[in-house]
Amino acid sequence: MLAKECMTKNVELGRPNMTLAEAAKKMRDGDFGILPVGEKNRLVGMITDRDIAVRAVAEGKDPRKSLVAEVMTNKVLYCFEDQDVNEIVKNLGQNQIRRLPVLNRQKKLVGILSLGNLAQSDASPQNVDEALIHISMKKEV
Repeated sequence: MLAKECMTKNVELGRPNMTLAEAAKKMRDGDFGILPVGEKNRLVGMITDRDIAVRAVAEGKDPRKSLVAEVMTNKVLYCFEDQDVNEIVKNLGQNQIRRLPVLNRQKKLVGILSLGNLAQSDASPQNVDEALIHISMKKEV
């Protein structure tokens, strides 16, 4: 099975210069916990609801004034829509992440692939279990 066959296709894109409050509202209204961030047709970062809570609010930043660029993750890992899901599951586990943006070969964002999507796909249950174990392990610092 390929990523495009089980990914979530309805994906929103945020901007680095939007406020955290705007990003949070977009996430709330769309009922998702991650927002890919793009600029000039390129994916430049990712922000999660947890990033907003932990990197901003808990640090005393004002969500109405602070920008997405201040707290987003700049390192963007992704997969391609024509990649096999078993390969992607291993990548998730190795990188301890639960979701990946899905790009076409022209590097345009076409979806999001979550561990939940993969658990409901034809991916090997053993691979999904192994990925979840790795994702859940505490990272060594």
